[in-house]
Amino acid sequence: MEVKEQYDRTAYERAKKRVDELKGFYWHLAIYIIFNSFNFLNYFVGKEASDHMELWIVLLICFAWGVGLALHAWHVFGMHIVFGADWEARKIKEFMDEDA
Repeated sequence: MEVKEQYDRTAYERAKKRVDELKGFYWHLAIYIIFNSFNFLNYFVGKEASDHMELWIVLLICFAWGVGLALHAWHVFGMHIVFGADWEARKIKEFMDEDA
């Protein structure tokens, strides 16, 4: 019985860590969208009032932070974003069907 409890605890801790990683990514994404929306709005609305910010600075901030966000997504979701859970099995079946 003790082994099962240890397994359940380990599974719970892994699941909790995964949920925390997902939550962290979604917060990162939300803050990215909100900040860059205000940044672009500030640039386009305040463009005539002041020349304190150039468009390339706004785009650089958006791009650099976007790279960081993409790396965060890669860390959280891994290769499953690109290939999916059963991509390999589908491709093997597809190639086998082509050969048949």
